[in-house]
Amino acid sequence: MAKEKTEGQNLKEKLLSNKKHALFNMSEEDIKKGDEFCESYKKFLDSAKTEREAVEYTVDLLEKKGFVPFKPGMGLKDGDKVYVNNRGKAVIMAVIGSEDIKNGVNICAAHIDSPRLDLKQCPVYEDNEIALFKTHYYGGIKKYQWTVIPLALHGVIVKADGSKIKVTVGEDESDPVFCVNDLLPHLAAEQMKRPLAQGIKGEELNIVIGSRPFKEDKLSEAVKLNIMKILNEKYGIVEDDFLSAELEAVPAFKAKDVGFDRSLIGAYGHDDRVCAYTALMAAVNCTAPKKTAVTVLTDKEETGSDGNTGLQSAYLKYFIADIAAEFNEEGRTVLSASECMSADVNSAFDPTFPDVLEKRNCAYINYGVCVTKFTGARGKSGTSDASAEFVGKIRKLLDDNGVIWQTGELGKVDMGGGGTVAAYIANLNVDTIDVGVPVLSMHAPFETVSKIDVYMTYKAFSAFISA
Repeated sequence: MAKEKTEGQNLKEKLLSNKKHALFNMSEEDIKKGDEFCESYKKFLDSAKTEREAVEYTVDLLEKKGFVPFKPGMGLKDGDKVYVNNRGKAVIMAVIGSEDIKNGVNICAAHIDSPRLDLKQCPVYEDNEIALFKTHYYGGIKKYQWTVIPLALHGVIVKADGSKIKVTVGEDESDPVFCVNDLLPHLAAEQMKRPLAQGIKGEELNIVIGSRPFKEDKLSEAVKLNIMKILNEKYGIVEDDFLSAELEAVPAFKAKDVGFDRSLIGAYGHDDRVCAYTALMAAVNCTAPKKTAVTVLTDKEETGSDGNTGLQSAYLKYFIADIAAEFNEEGRTVLSASECMSADVNSAFDPTFPDVLEKRNCAYINYGVCVTKFTGARGKSGTSDASAEFVGKIRKLLDDNGVIWQTGELGKVDMGGGGTVAAYIANLNVDTIDVGVPVLSMHAPFETVSKIDVYMTYKAFSAFISA
């Protein structure tokens, strides 16, 4: 016979928060759906390691799902699906809702760029009969993490005649890979005296690309010449063509399940493609929203969101204005009534490094999607800080739709922190809040997320844009 609860036990159950592992609040069917969803997500990760590839994947999927390129003046009606490809590096999509657009739109915004090693404009050189690429790292990285791992090369080269060549080397099993060397511990006594941040310096992130010379006596830079001969035969390029190239070195390994229970996914680029994919799938599966649903997958977040494909540019504002004009409304009227889930990851609690997070106010893996009221650093610098009213609205939305969620901050108050695109959308007079997946080893070449959290993030975005 069950023991009757005491007054204190009943009060505790009624009044106190009782967050726990999401698994205990999920049906077996929902767990299975989440695992199946993540199989497709892993394929996306392997197919879209750069922002250009993410846009290609997205546009292909959108067109398969009935989306068409948006053209101002085309005439839009309830249920129409449109998209805009911004220079092959960012994309916006919309599903037109049944409500009057002057009541605003629901926006999901995620970024599709990730930390990596970019090639410099004059990258190829030879030193002591080894050919290498000079790099400039992109985004916030721990530089030592990018040594002695297999790297693949992705990107485009625009030749002098204007023709463009797509490059992907290192992903196929038959491809060569590349790497950044490091010192052996036997000879690294001086290096190991450096502070950790300087263990590998930026100018030491040089990628090995070859070591065999062109066979001709008394020829200087013969290894470099041999590499350029190979590249010329394969791509038809000369050294000067690197001046108009965008080539990115990324980890060559594939997304994999982590753990005996396969509960986690380890991969390059969870930040922020985990939110980009979940937002994208919520958009393509959205059929009859009340408010028009707008999803933007943007570039350049890792370097400050500047440039014409980053969200500090006007392309999102212009898109909303153009959509509003289809219904004879002003863009500013629509934006001022709009709401946004800024889809970006947060840091998950790691028991190996507990001191950087405040346990009462941080995210945990397997506790569901993380809602972040404010980001920023120290004194909330660089954040939009969502209002209590909007947080309350989002809280009710998630609860009403069976979404398992938690809250979190990015580190202790004086520890550091970081920002997202939320502030730039909020600056357009849009109610905005950060929502995303907790990540372990964020910004590393191999990050880790929970499958449950990924699925709950998808459910959160689906509920939001369909509301």
